[in-house]
Amino acid sequence: MTAPAAAAAWSAAAEAADRVGVKVVELSSIAELDECSALLQRVWRAGHPAEIASPSILRTYAHSGNYVAGAYRAGVLAGAAVGFFGRDERGPHLHSHLAGVERGGLGQGVGRALKLHQRAWTLARDVGEVHWTYDPLIGRNAYFNLQKLGAEAAEYLPGFYGRMTDGINSGDLTDRILVVWRLADPRVAALAGGAPNDDVDASAAAPLVSRDGDEPVVHEPGPAEAETETEAVRPPALTVAVPADIEALRGRDPAAALRWRHAVRDALMGRLSAGYRIAGVCRDDRYLLSEGAR
Repeated sequence: MTAPAAAAAWSAAAEAADRVGVKVVELSSIAELDECSALLQRVWRAGHPAEIASPSILRTYAHSGNYVAGAYRAGVLAGAAVGFFGRDERGPHLHSHLAGVERGGLGQGVGRALKLHQRAWTLARDVGEVHWTYDPLIGRNAYFNLQKLGAEAAEYLPGFYGRMTDGINSGDLTDRILVVWRLADPRVAALAGGAPNDDVDASAAAPLVSRDGDEPVVHEPGPAEAETETEAVRPPALTVAVPADIEALRGRDPAAALRWRHAVRDALMGRLSAGYRIAGVCRDDRYLLSEGAR
């Protein structure tokens, strides 16, 4: 990456942090990492720090040159992000393993400030991509990742983490979507610089999964027919809804939450394997699928 690209990224990160009244810094001391671990434990409602990230593992990440950062508001830690370097067929990337904001700070720009700091930090190390996974049923995260940050949905990963016991994931299947954030992409740079989110137009798309209260409704043609549809009936665009609040639904109706998991898994995996891609997320928490490459 060029020095000007990194400099511009640092400027965008500083502006985003200033706008919401936070200071984002790297964490390295034992006291800072204890505080970071405790925050992540609260965010994930875990019974023990080691379920998410113990202070000792955070110390290891920070000491070995990986990414551990916190966002402070009025001297109080409001959010944190943790990542480590990886490599795939495209080359090196930062894998953003954890990013969380205190429940009272959601929707206040703390998460964006953290991610833009992470972007600048990664570009400054001559690495051009950040990867991470998120639960496809959490609509606010999908919208944040794909529309606000400009990351791309690369792969659907069923049961990625196996069984988890924290308060958010316990009792559910840990399906995830892998996203790739191409840090120097013009759209990513524009969004980082404050360009408005580009809304997704799904007005011409056919529904594949929709909502009826707490229940998913699967429409035809379903994923089983994806490889047998003729060109005449193959819709060029489809939508897949997710629950309004999957975390609350898990608590009051685990069986309905599991029905959503399977409906969305079948719809997305079936269509992705048939040549569709996730083109974006609507503001009402529906994925838009379209044919062909971006």
